[in-house]
Amino acid sequence: MKIRRIVEAVLTSAACVVASTSTTFAQSHVTLYGVLDGGILFTNKTYDHISGREGGRAAVANDGNESPSRIGLSGSEQLGGGVEAIFDLETGIDISSGKIANSNGNFFGRQAWVGIKGGFGNVKVGLQYSPFVLALVKSDPRGGTFFGSGSTIYVGNLYATGLFNKNAISYESPMLYGFQGSAMLGLGGKAGDFQAGRQYSASLHYESHGLGVNVAIYKSNAGAQITSPVPDGVPFLGKMVGVSYDFGAASAKLLAAEYKIDNSFDIRMIGVGGEVRVMPTLYVDAGVWLASDANRSENSTLIVGSGLQYFLSKTTQVYVQAGMVKNRGGMHTGMAINGALYGPTGTTLGAAIGLRREF
Repeated sequence: MKIRRIVEAVLTSAACVVASTSTTFAQSHVTLYGVLDGGILFTNKTYDHISGREGGRAAVANDGNESPSRIGLSGSEQLGGGVEAIFDLETGIDISSGKIANSNGNFFGRQAWVGIKGGFGNVKVGLQYSPFVLALVKSDPRGGTFFGSGSTIYVGNLYATGLFNKNAISYESPMLYGFQGSAMLGLGGKAGDFQAGRQYSASLHYESHGLGVNVAIYKSNAGAQITSPVPDGVPFLGKMVGVSYDFGAASAKLLAAEYKIDNSFDIRMIGVGGEVRVMPTLYVDAGVWLASDANRSENSTLIVGSGLQYFLSKTTQVYVQAGMVKNRGGMHTGMAINGALYGPTGTTLGAAIGLRREF
């Protein structure tokens, strides 16, 4: 009997451990996610930014005409009291070759952070997007698409600065009466210069009854100690204001931004456009962006872009895009971030077709 009671106690304890372990596992999860975007890019002119030479027409198989291809792992674990531990590891890829791309050049070069989330908001530590760039994408008339939008003006001059911020600590508040705020500090520093490479960013978002307003700022110092294959430490001051309105089947956006780059352009940009849902599976958007250099009035860029997206399913779409870029003076903005980041003086026409799959 004594042995039987001991066996029963051991089995009961083991069952409790298994149940406890199962409960713990049930409180956490990891998700594999990604976007694969591939197609063909056409331009009637090309431009080599290094040599300054202009070329003729080009048609190339291209990755990310609409958005960057990327794969990531995200996860969360319930800690109790409504608090979660969260993380995200994200890498960018070029599906035409399989190489690392659309990132700062490192393996997890888009996001690599850990944090906590609760009723107080969320805190993240590690490589992450800045509140400034997130606000820009949200306010861009075409959602920051990689073809024919204000994104080429940003990336062509600032590269990965503000996009992928190393050694960063951020806080995002919960939504309160339609308002939500975010702040980020990127810890730079090197021996003898604690401020070197430091990055600051903050944003405020308001949303109510279809109206959306975004205000954001970004400041990066020169002299980053840790470098990446893709430059991400261009010293500049960025400011932006965006206003949008959702009518239901259509939306409109207005964006004003400034990128004041140390010892270079002081870009003032304004963009306007919108999107129309023609049917549940068919969307059409268009936008116009005008950028000028406050330091030299002869430098300017005009971008006109439009696109059509047809959804084959909730996660798969085909798209067609067309656009024009007109550069004056020393501006060399291109038609697309991937494949045509820079363009010659004068007018360049372009188009892109492709397939985009989310998972």
